[in-house]
Amino acid sequence: MGLKGAETRDRLLDATQELLEAGGYPGAGLNQVIAASGAPRGSLYFHFPGGKDQLVGESVRRAGRAIGGDLKGLADSSTSVAGFVEAVLRHLGERLEESGWRKGCPVATVALETASTNDPLQEACSEVYGSWEAALRERLAGRTDADDLAVTVLALVEGALLLARTHRSKEPLDRVARQIGVLLG
Repeated sequence: MGLKGAETRDRLLDATQELLEAGGYPGAGLNQVIAASGAPRGSLYFHFPGGKDQLVGESVRRAGRAIGGDLKGLADSSTSVAGFVEAVLRHLGERLEESGWRKGCPVATVALETASTNDPLQEACSEVYGSWEAALRERLAGRTDADDLAVTVLALVEGALLLARTHRSKEPLDRVARQIGVLLG
């Protein structure tokens, strides 16, 4: 694929992610993606012959890798697990607030809307969550309860993001950060 084709594909994925985070799966219709990306309709079908589910699945995976990269950077710069999780919550809170409370978790809305009815999108969401759990588990290495703690911390982060978005306040993230600090010792 040439540079122009890659740029068009990226614009389609960027537009899809913005629409997914703002309006969920129903808010990311193909017409909306085309309008938001400025890409020709034919490009959408060229790059995503599997249609909306392929586009959304790739968008979720791409957003998951981006957040995963953020997690890696924060893990490398944190000296403790609690400090790492606090930095993650602060980063996600800033992302959420800067977006006008529109950008919570780039996976959660799609997972909630489609996991029980759409196997390809359920798999995409599960892959992303699995990669985030692995990043947390890696940071918790050496603890006998690392698997359980990784899932617990991820669930607390996801819940805090939902509450922060709902209340339009970073306070739930701050509270969860304090409690994770206690949980992790």
